[in-house]
Amino acid sequence: MTPCASAELRREWPGIIQHARSGLNMQIALRQMTGEGVNMLRLKNRVGIVTGSGKDIGEATARRLASEGATVILADIAFEAASNVAASIVANGGQASAIALDLAEEDSIRALYKEVAARHGQLDFVHNNAADTRVEQMAGDMDLANMDAAIWDRAFDVNTRGTMLMIKHALPAMLARKQGSIVNTSSGAALRGDFYGPAYAASKSAINCLTVYAATQYGKQGIRCNVVSPGMILTHGAQQTVPPAQLKRIQTHKLTPYLGEPDDIAAAVAWLVSDDARFVTGQIIQVDGGITAHMPYFAENSAAFDADPTARPDEL
Repeated sequence: MTPCASAELRREWPGIIQHARSGLNMQIALRQMTGEGVNMLRLKNRVGIVTGSGKDIGEATARRLASEGATVILADIAFEAASNVAASIVANGGQASAIALDLAEEDSIRALYKEVAARHGQLDFVHNNAADTRVEQMAGDMDLANMDAAIWDRAFDVNTRGTMLMIKHALPAMLARKQGSIVNTSSGAALRGDFYGPAYAASKSAINCLTVYAATQYGKQGIRCNVVSPGMILTHGAQQTVPPAQLKRIQTHKLTPYLGEPDDIAAAVAWLVSDDARFVTGQIIQVDGGITAHMPYFAENSAAFDADPTARPDEL
């Protein structure tokens, strides 16, 4: 992403966010009126970990899982941020705590699981959401001809190796009880080429492969493993780095009339770790507003139809 914190971006973001939230809030309101799709305690007595949970998708997921009855351990290298989120969850009646985690250090991962076992005695789910998306990391992840190998190595050390180790050290507790759900966060960038982010995208593509292997190797023992693959999500990071013009280009390729929010990913994760998804494993689930569902020329055809609604497709 190209760093951009212009006055234009700050002026336009509130409208973009409000448009996204109007769609999400409408869905929530309909569920509240009809009761459809609401099972607020489907995760009662479940214990699990969400990494990278101090903000954005991880925070939204931790809050959603706690609201459905789960005891959530927020694991993040930004320990203070995760602690603040956990305290907020507890203040609102949920069950949560925070533990410091550095995905680049296996000893830190071992310590996390040891502490969870000591506190709770069980592990039902893990959402591997954390990745290195610091501005300096992403700014160095541009074209391959000029990339420092350290940027590539860091992406794989944290994003891919870290996820592998989180799965590795989760398995003993899950296998002991013959049940468990692991959800890994990938990215739509793992499936399509772009002008920037090859290290990040490649590290996420490796996570897709890792997920189907984990699902295959441990499915018969009751362990499910899936991927959520977000498209453009209105995170704090996106608000700081994505220019409005780029957002408009992305929106033209969405099939939904709004961009996604962290809560949209949280809803998908909550479903995947619940028994409602008991027959779902080894899947890469695109939560992207349909941006990967259509032909490359969709946006141009859509604009042509808007210009002349009476035209036949063969006349465009």
